[in-house]
Amino acid sequence: MLNAADINFYLSVFRWLDLKDMMDLARLAHTKELKAGEIYIQPGSTSQKLAYIKAGLIRTYSLKENGDEVTLMLRWENQFVASFDSVILAKPSRFIYQALEATTLVEVDYHKAKHIIDRSPELSAASHTFLLHMLGDAMDRLEGFVLLSPEERYLKLVHEKPDINNRVPDKYLATLLGIAPGSLSRIRKRIALQHKR
Repeated sequence: MLNAADINFYLSVFRWLDLKDMMDLARLAHTKELKAGEIYIQPGSTSQKLAYIKAGLIRTYSLKENGDEVTLMLRWENQFVASFDSVILAKPSRFIYQALEATTLVEVDYHKAKHIIDRSPELSAASHTFLLHMLGDAMDRLEGFVLLSPEERYLKLVHEKPDINNRVPDKYLATLLGIAPGSLSRIRKRIALQHKR
């Protein structure tokens, strides 16, 4: 049973849907709480979980053969998170999705929601937009590595999420940017010096 706070939440996030579609979707959704450090999606998972982050932060990473972790993506409040592999490609997830801090998600199984999505032009369009957005994020990241310097990638990230430095350890930020932690420190010092001039 949805309470007033739930209804207000769905009305704010899915305001473009008609009420029936929104309520049908809301009935399939549930709130999931993750503790800091808890794994949300394991590698090899075929679950088609699609989640909206109400609070918190999710890191997507991969383990190299030598045991090093490489951060591929960060997702935070008011963003959606899902396994690109499972939702778009219908393959097992190659990556690990982990809460970096206490995180509250509103989660729906994309596979179970498909019948509601398919019958609603608004939801179908939104689903299409979401999938394109996931692909767009992947392209942006690829373009960033080709076209931007590490400093420009760092500035872009801080512009998107100003409090990111206080919430994500340097070692994760550095691998996300494709640099060593020492290089991240040098970038910050350079930026600080430029602001003093």
